[in-house]
Amino acid sequence: MPALPPKPQTQQRWRIILALFAIAAVSFLDRNNISIAAAALQQDFALSNVQLGVVFSGFVAGYALAQPLAGRIADLFGPTRVIAIGIVWWSALTAATAMVPAGYGWSMALLIAVRFLLGLGEAVIFPASNRMVANWIPARERGLANGIIFAGVGVGAGIAPPLITAILIHADWKSAFYASALIGLVMLAFWLLSVKDRPEQMAAVSPSELAYIRDGVSSPPQAVPMGWGQILRNRTLALLAFSYFTYGYVAYIFFTWFFKYLSGVRGLDLKSSGIYGMLPFIAMAIASPLGGYFADRISTSKGTRIGRCLTASLALSVAGLFVALATQVDDARLATLFLAGGAGALYMSQSAFWTISANLGGRSAGSVSGLMNMANQIGGVVTASLTPWLADTYGWTASFVFAAGLSLLGALAWLFINPEDRLDPAL
Repeated sequence: MPALPPKPQTQQRWRIILALFAIAAVSFLDRNNISIAAAALQQDFALSNVQLGVVFSGFVAGYALAQPLAGRIADLFGPTRVIAIGIVWWSALTAATAMVPAGYGWSMALLIAVRFLLGLGEAVIFPASNRMVANWIPARERGLANGIIFAGVGVGAGIAPPLITAILIHADWKSAFYASALIGLVMLAFWLLSVKDRPEQMAAVSPSELAYIRDGVSSPPQAVPMGWGQILRNRTLALLAFSYFTYGYVAYIFFTWFFKYLSGVRGLDLKSSGIYGMLPFIAMAIASPLGGYFADRISTSKGTRIGRCLTASLALSVAGLFVALATQVDDARLATLFLAGGAGALYMSQSAFWTISANLGGRSAGSVSGLMNMANQIGGVVTASLTPWLADTYGWTASFVFAAGLSLLGALAWLFINPEDRLDPAL
């Protein structure tokens, strides 16, 4: 095993990761607020569960379709400005959601269109973040770095239930959306003052930290991304995309139907739903960096196949088991704990997807991760509409068991992924 370079005098790369963590948190607050306000929105627009699922799907469809392009734009123009434009876009569309008038024949269509455009704006966040990770973080630290970034998902989605329910109790759902948009604009100022595309552009990075980063980063400055044909033919990417599709199907149950499941199916009141609705997202926030940290440590000592692939496979298997078990208990609070365990186990695998895609892509990390994340979001499109259909046709137990089965298929795919694969053989 090669000797590690000396520890750097500064730690600015982690400042970048904390900024990405904050961006992830705000983005998920802005996308998850609609699931908390679902009952009020359904009442205003007279939507059935299936129609509400179509509205949910509108966001995820826009988010999914833009992923590859978002990643390529981040590769070409740099992640800092791309994420800044994304923040402005999604804040404006969050506010626009509250401006859609109800009671007209075209109201639902306009609501879907606004959510679709919101999805387009938010699409840049994680492919651009992975481009930033590829620029700033040595490969040996990328598991923890990605784990911290995706802990922001749990924090943002976890803040949403108590914050949005508090606003719902004292005002209305539209006020909650305006508040979410304002938080996004505050985050824009923080972002622009905190980050640069590359470590050599930031004066606070010491020479020793710059050397430390360059020792473990394979993407050279100003490198041109690879062509789509070479990227799309890669077997490792295909397996990552399939597994991330199954991951996305399960994850989006929590981001779309979970809160309504607690209140409408399990019978918790609005206040209790707001409290218990936080648990899966707290589990995500804790498990994501832990999963990344242990994956880095195990990869260093046991190799990347065990550290990345086997740990991700195990995590997805446990997630499927917990989601299935949640359907077998009568007590709503105990079911929530099982589902929180499933969400936490799911997010234990999160960093593996993004670490492998960053390593695989190199100078095309944004493009590769964008394609992978498109598969994840397609899973979200499917779950937003298929989950209520399964629940209405076969019962909520069937809809959760189906998700558990997909999680197990995603776990199986990891057993065939080559963690040392690289699109550019020279890297």
